[in-house]
Amino acid sequence: MKIDIENLTEDELIDLNNRIVARLKFIQQFRAHSQMLKFSIGDRVSFQPDGHPLLTGMLTRYNKKTVTVITDSGQQWNVAPSFLRGVEKQTSKSSHSATVLQLTKK
Repeated sequence: MKIDIENLTEDELIDLNNRIVARLKFIQQFRAHSQMLKFSIGDRVSFQPDGHPLLTGMLTRYNKKTVTVITDSGQQWNVAPSFLRGVEKQTSKSSHSATVLQLTKK
């Protein structure tokens, strides 16, 4: 489908641009949402931000385009779901150590 923009007025071009931007945002949100559905709240995940070592934590919240992850060290990160990797659950009975993190209210 080819659109001839040569004969469009300035107002029509602005309207077309707004529609294109809105459509692209919708597609990006749909893609992020479908990637989010691969994970559930409470899942253990890992990700590696630029300039940081691999971080592991628990997915705690879905946002519009990202998810919130609380790392094992207690940091809160908003991460695009495309950067997340699932972490294998430990099946060994001898490794039942748990880390309790004190979360502060904002």
